[in-house]
Amino acid sequence: MSARRKTTRTAFAVAASVIAALSLAACAPGGGGSASAAPSGVSKDVAGAGNVTLKLSDFWGSAEEKWIVKAVDEFEKKYPNVKIERTREDWGQLTSTLNLQLQDSSGPDIASANNGWSSLGTLAKGHLVLNLDPYADLYGWKDKVPSTIARQNEFTTDFTTIGSGAWFATPVARTSLIGVYYNADKLKALGIEAPKTLDDLEKAAAKVKTAGEVPFSYSGLDGNTAALLGLQSVYGKESDINDFVYGSKKVTAEQTGLTKAATTLQEWNKNGWLTPNFEGIDYQTSLADFVDGKGGVFRFDYTGALGLTGDKLNQFGYIQLPQAAGKGTVGVGAAPGAMIISTKSKHPDVAAAFLDFLMSKEAAQNAVDLGLVPMLSADVKIPDVRSQKDEATAAKTLDADNGYVPYFDWSAPTMLDTLTQNTQLLLAGKTTPEDFTKAVDTDRNTFLAGS
Repeated sequence: MSARRKTTRTAFAVAASVIAALSLAACAPGGGGSASAAPSGVSKDVAGAGNVTLKLSDFWGSAEEKWIVKAVDEFEKKYPNVKIERTREDWGQLTSTLNLQLQDSSGPDIASANNGWSSLGTLAKGHLVLNLDPYADLYGWKDKVPSTIARQNEFTTDFTTIGSGAWFATPVARTSLIGVYYNADKLKALGIEAPKTLDDLEKAAAKVKTAGEVPFSYSGLDGNTAALLGLQSVYGKESDINDFVYGSKKVTAEQTGLTKAATTLQEWNKNGWLTPNFEGIDYQTSLADFVDGKGGVFRFDYTGALGLTGDKLNQFGYIQLPQAAGKGTVGVGAAPGAMIISTKSKHPDVAAAFLDFLMSKEAAQNAVDLGLVPMLSADVKIPDVRSQKDEATAAKTLDADNGYVPYFDWSAPTMLDTLTQNTQLLLAGKTTPEDFTKAVDTDRNTFLAGS
């Protein structure tokens, strides 16, 4: 899923096969030429389109699945002439086969892709998804969507640059962020106030350690990068991180705050602030332990990852750390899915109307009602529980500050492997923050040179 939790992020390993297949797709019948050109004569008249059936493929489960099912039901009630046939696929399966599905005339009209070069970029370059610029104008998406979110769905039409140009996908009215969760009950028992800044967090961690508790829940077996990327957004400027991911050769990994983030994480490990024996603990185990009150008081993770219900909604809080330099808030965040329309869809106007509905206030409120984090609409009613109020406040802050930065691995198809492997090496004492940063530069520069 594109909610970016650790269990799904590792599926980027399929990127190489996706790229190879898309290289063929660009030359395949119906896969090249002007197939991805922006549609002309677009219309909002869904009711006048006659009886329409759209096929939707997505990778959402649990509360996210309930959200998309409700959106489909509400859209069909609004437009009785439209039937949406939904298929749910495993994240890795859909990401690795979507290119082939979109070449088939019986494939999906709409699908949830992943952002970045390894998925959305190669689909766009393979002329398998529509240029949505006319719909962006028709529905006013450029006014509705913060620019730092909008550019996550944009590529130049010569497909040399990510982060600018035409819309080839849309976000949805919910978001996934990386921030710090904390066990409020444990902090209260220890007499520690919930931190508001990185300095506060480190002081609190020292007190937690002195009290005999583990400061940070962490897993190392599968190369957990949430803490690294969360810290990077505290040190790096929004413009530098965005420019690096989107291919600017004027920005190096050092300038994005990566070295400082790696140094901090390394120091925390030396301080004994991470879960003991984390090297042999996988993500799901550490997550379950944290929710059960074991293995740490704080935890960097993706919003929604904890799956909180009942009393635990008040037991855990969430912090979006502001910039260490004290200039606003920057946070890793994206809509949990890039919604595309197939170039083979016979009803792109109706499909675009559904994409617009997924960005609506109604869709944002549905997200909140299911315990998810809303985006694109500040006018939603948030339940009076600690975790959801904190998460919604974080999203509003990033909306207001235009402070979203993309997932760093979008910068190259193999970047996730580079980040996870070097994080493991760093915490094992087998590489330095400086060499980590050099490896990241090398990976991105190699990709840019060959793209």
